[in-house]
This record gives sequence, structure tokens and C-alpha cells, in this order.
Amino acid sequence: MAGVAVAGSIAVGHPDVYSDVDLVVVVDDASFDDVMAVRLALIGSWTDLVAGFTGEHVGEPRLIIALVGPPLLHVDFKFVRASDFAERIEDPDVLWDRDGGLARSLAEHPFRAPSLDLQWIEDRFWIWVHYGATKLGRGELFEVIAFLGFLRDTVLGPMAAQRVGAPPRGVRRLESIAPEEARDLGATLCGHDVQDAGRAVLACVELYRRWLEDAGAAVERRNRAEELAVRYLHDVIGRPAERSTV
Repeated sequence: MAGVAVAGSIAVGHPDVYSDVDLVVVVDDASFDDVMAVRLALIGSWTDLVAGFTGEHVGEPRLIIALVGPPLLHVDFKFVRASDFAERIEDPDVLWDRDGGLARSLAEHPFRAPSLDLQWIEDRFWIWVHYGATKLGRGELFEVIAFLGFLRDTVLGPMAAQRVGAPPRGVRRLESIAPEEARDLGATLCGHDVQDAGRAVLACVELYRRWLEDAGAAVERRNRAEELAVRYLHDVIGRPAERSTV
């Protein structure tokens, strides 16, 4: 091992009793494949491992998501090559650095916080709205509920965080870092009901429009796509939902 660092809420200084622990385990490049093959066994030798699995579902196969204890504690063990340690989405705190390599790597590659690409969102948003409307029209309400969560996590949550100068990371901690915006997002929630779901999708559209306007960013608006997608959404809301037979 070349070193260990901690990231997440502990590194940025606001953990609580419900926080998980995000550990970065840095491995010499030459040993990385061997270590990856025995990760669970290694973790079990370090602590009382209750259960663990790999993180392919979040796009990070280097990750082991684990419960240790009791008392139960959620710990994420991210195994990275020493040569990849500087590639990061936040600055970690180095806990152990065998030969100073981790500190040198961080110093040589200063961290730049990711910014929210509003043009990327605008290029996609109205296609997403049309997609959600098709699910609503078919009466696939669980799909619509999931779609609303996607819009909050991918679009509205990051925009809300940006409005208060916080990192755009989904809906993490919005209730505390952006309480006014979090209250506004309450309108995008719905139950398993067609009319309620339609209202919630419309609320997403209106919040996106308002927050994009407030941002004052130089975004090329997809006006034609917006017009047609919103018209389609209103048409769907105005007619009875069809039950899916697929």
C-alpha cells in the first residue's frame, strides 16, 4: 500500500452520526491487480466486515461498499492506483502516506471543483421532459416517479446547490444547504396518481425555467424543443392515461 486518505463529509468537516466513511486506499501500480483480486479478504483482515459488494452499479468497479461492526458503520473503500490518485472529485485528507507520494501528487495536480454545465442540461432537458410525458401517458406511474427523482438528482438538485454557492452534487444535504430551494423542490414530489404526477412534472419544468433564467448564464436555449415538449406534456395531462399492456 502506498497510502490511505479519507474523503466525503469527514474530509470537508461536516460529518454527523449518520455519515458513512469514504476511504481511498492507494496501491502501488505494480500490485494493483493482485490487490483488487483479494479486496474483500483484505478489508476483513483490517476490520470486522459484516458484508460488502463492488460498486459497478454506481460506475465505480474499484469501490467496495461495506458494512463493518457492530455497531454498524457504512464504509466505502475505493482502491486506486498510485498514478491515479490525483484524479478526484474533491480534495481528500491524507491519513497515511508511506513515502510522501500522495502529498506530492495532490500538490502537483491542484484540485478544480467541477462546475455545472447548464448548456449540457439544456441540450437534454426537453428530450427528458418528452420521455417523462410518454411514461405518464402510458400510465407507468412508477416510471414517472423514478423520472422525477432523476430530474431532481441530475438537474434541479445541482442547480439548487449552485444557487447558494455549494458544490452541485445531486440532492445531497439540500435541506440544510439550500432550504428555500428544497422547499420549492417539494412541488416536484408526487404520489401514485396520474394527476399528481402530471402536476409534479410541470413543476419541474417551471422550476427549471425559473432557475435557468435566474442563473443569467450564456445558454443557447432549445426553444423549439421546449415548445413542442411542453405542448406534448400538456396534451398528455389533458387526456386519460392508458394502461400499459407490455
